[in-house]
Amino acid sequence: MAPLAVVTGGTKGIGRAIIERFARAGFAVATCARKTADLEALKADVAATYGVPTHVFVADMSDMAQVKRFTDFVNAIGSTAVLVNNAGYFVPGAVTEEPEGSLESMIQSNVYSAYYTTRGLVGSMKAHRQGHIFNMCSIASIKAYPNGGSYAISKFALLGFSKVLREELKESGIRVTAVLPGATRTASWAGVDLPDDRFMKAEDVAETIYSAYALSKNTVVEEILLRPQLGDL
Repeated sequence: MAPLAVVTGGTKGIGRAIIERFARAGFAVATCARKTADLEALKADVAATYGVPTHVFVADMSDMAQVKRFTDFVNAIGSTAVLVNNAGYFVPGAVTEEPEGSLESMIQSNVYSAYYTTRGLVGSMKAHRQGHIFNMCSIASIKAYPNGGSYAISKFALLGFSKVLREELKESGIRVTAVLPGATRTASWAGVDLPDDRFMKAEDVAETIYSAYALSKNTVVEEILLRPQLGDL
């Protein structure tokens, strides 16, 4: 039976690149997103290209009840070998000026989704005393910048969650890695008039994650910091 890689928010950008990288390595994959059409298109493409089992589920990961339904769906498939907490979103804004509710919304999407997805799936990892959890943090997890607002706050929190999880799970044989990518060419940057060489490729982030997973079980990469060659935007 193929090992199972679970990627939240996997229909586009970095999430999709991660799914394709693990599928290329022979993993079965499971993912979720809010739009049925995007999920069905992904499922068809991955199954046709890589020939691996591809499981999709419609869910808004900012909603705890929907997170629970997704983790129940995944647990019914089998044990999770790799979990990538990738779901989340970015809206720019200053802390003192952004709309009311911005902090709550981004904490729910960027932090609570990872927290509750992990809690829902880690049981099978513990039972098998193996597994790898990747949390998609950001350069914004370590560097404050103008107009970062609640997004940066949420990503600082996600890095803290990763550090706590690492300490809690290391004796269980479960590896935990925080991934901190800089500007990556995805739909989030649509309409920005900058050349491609100012951005990283989503495939490079995916390849780095797979490489960290592929190390021996004696070794864990605790943090992966990636930036465009020409620096932050």
